[in-house]
Amino acid sequence: MSERRAILSGSTYEEQIGYARAVVDGDWVHVSGTTGFDYRTMTISDDVVEQAEQCLRTIEYALKEADCTFADVVRVRYLLPDRDDFEPCRPLLRGRLGDVRPAAKMMVCSLADPRMRIEIEVYARRRNLTECAHV
Repeated sequence: MSERRAILSGSTYEEQIGYARAVVDGDWVHVSGTTGFDYRTMTISDDVVEQAEQCLRTIEYALKEADCTFADVVRVRYLLPDRDDFEPCRPLLRGRLGDVRPAAKMMVCSLADPRMRIEIEVYARRRNLTECAHV
């Protein structure tokens, strides 16, 4: 039977809605859509690149808790209300995932809060844990 456990980030949304930041299920790690909120303070920047940076910090935390790194990411989804906001985020995203080259999709859609300008969701596959190096 495979291991299944939830990883929480402390977001009030996790409690209000009833979900986890990430779920580890055997070798797979499913990281929920993560926005630019700093979930410790529940504050969010107006700048889309700063929001993307915060998304990646939160995702990195979840991956680390799951004994993974960005190198283990196999799929990423970017959700943005404004397609023009994607281009300024590209250098940052390439910096974290460019060498990994996961399958990717960018979608334009409304997000739950009008302050949210980007949401990022990732799936990772844990390799042999002795091979995983933390970033």
